[in-house]
Amino acid sequence: MGRVLLVPVRIYEDSMQGARIIADYLDERGVDVVWAPGIGSDDDCDLDGVDLVVSLGGDGTLLRAAHIVGSADAEIPILGLSYGHLGFLTCDTEGQDITTVVGQALAGELRESRRATIAATMLGLDDQGREVVRESTALNEVALSRGGSGKIVEFEVRVNGRRVTELRSDGLVISTATGSTGYALSAGGPIVDPDFRGMVCVPIAPHTIRARAFLTAASDVVEVKITDGRSLDRCVFSDGNDMGKGLVPLALRVRRAQRDVILLSNAPDGVGFYDAVSRVFYGQVR
Repeated sequence: MGRVLLVPVRIYEDSMQGARIIADYLDERGVDVVWAPGIGSDDDCDLDGVDLVVSLGGDGTLLRAAHIVGSADAEIPILGLSYGHLGFLTCDTEGQDITTVVGQALAGELRESRRATIAATMLGLDDQGREVVRESTALNEVALSRGGSGKIVEFEVRVNGRRVTELRSDGLVISTATGSTGYALSAGGPIVDPDFRGMVCVPIAPHTIRARAFLTAASDVVEVKITDGRSLDRCVFSDGNDMGKGLVPLALRVRRAQRDVILLSNAPDGVGFYDAVSRVFYGQVR
């Protein structure tokens, strides 16, 4: 094991304390430690020789770690240690020494879960009226939503060039199976097993009772064309990051990305995705 990247939440002392404990543990074993830069500087993170990423926070911190490793030349597994509010994607370390879990990750003793990601291309207009194209990759979702004015968005949805519907709503969530338990679920979408490789498309508060969420195949391409008949105040987010900042979004194209994200799990044999679903979303205690 060459180097380990630590991604803590710097404003939370318990997260930073955990990171320092892990850093000391790794230093004693001759493993180099790399610290993630402050939020907003992820593109400057040095991933050369990094073989493991440890995030210390909630699911949002793990998504940030996934964004960081997305720029690496090779797949780097992510170990999520829960210091947040939800922690659905992170390991359960309650009652365990976090260094023990990190040691298991270093020894290759934890289970790997490959998670599909999605790639989004957004077309927008800048303040000079020029067309600008931006691209992003997401582990959870890409979402079109209304802006600060609160006015609805009107848009057409196509899959592989075939028109599906035209909607007036607060927006649309296009998520991975992993993201099905995030924003998409809050918008009324289904919980989807992480082995599903397609996308989940969920309208946000549509102004019709006929709108329904739907699933795509792994090879499908979802296209969203935003009409000009409504407010120009709208946003596009990729895993919570503003893709359309400073632009007026016009169109969005989303497909499955080529690279997966590898998440590490310390769940015992026989404990899987639906056990976590039961615990987190249905309040069942075993």
